Amino acid sequence: MTIKIMFAVIMFLVVGFLPIHTSFAATTKEIDVSVDVALDRFGREVNGAQEFLKAAKGVLVIPNVVQAGFIVGGEYGEGALRIDGKTVDYYNIVAGSFGLQIGAQRKDIILLFIDEAAMKKFRSSDNWQAGVDGTVTAVNTGAEGSLDTTKINQPIVGFVFGQKGIMAGATIEGAKITKLKK
Repeated sequence: MTIKIMFAVIMFLVVGFLPIHTSFAATTKEIDVSVDVALDRFGREVNGAQEFLKAAKGVLVIPNVVQAGFIVGGEYGEGALRIDGKTVDYYNIVAGSFGLQIGAQRKDIILLFIDEAAMKKFRSSDNWQAGVDGTVTAVNTGAEGSLDTTKINQPIVGFVFGQKGIMAGATIEGAKITKLKK
C-alpha cells in the first residue's frame, strides 16, 4: 500500500469519526447527556463497575474521545467530574503522540478517584497530566468483562472502554486534562 493510499484511508477515518459540529464546543447539557450514556454503558458492560462507582470519591467521565494518527497522532474529548452523582466541573483531555501508529478510534475514558487526597490534587490543578501529576492504574476487564474490586486499591483507577475504530493501543498516560470554563 502506498503512502498516498494510506494517508487517504486515515483522512477518511478521521473525518468519519469527527462530529459534524467540531468547530463548536459541546454545551454543558450535551456533555452531561454523553456522560450519563457512558456511565450507563460502563455499568452494563463491566461486571463490578457499580462497586467501583460506589467506592469512588469522584468520577471523571470523558465520553467519545476521538483519537487519530498517522505517524503523528492526537486525541481530544470533553467530559465532566461527578461527585455524589452530581456534575461539579467540566474538563477536556488532549494528548499528542509521535511514532509508529496508524488509524482512528472513538473511546470512553473513566477515571475513578478512590482516594480523597488524589481527587483534591486533581481539582486544584490547572493542567493535570496522567502519569506526572497522578498515577492512574489502568484496568483491563479481560474476556469475561468482570472485575475483582478487592484486588485494586490504588488512588486513581482508569478505564478505557467502548472503543470503535481501528487504532492500536488504549492509554491515557501523558494526556493533559484541563478544567473548562463553562
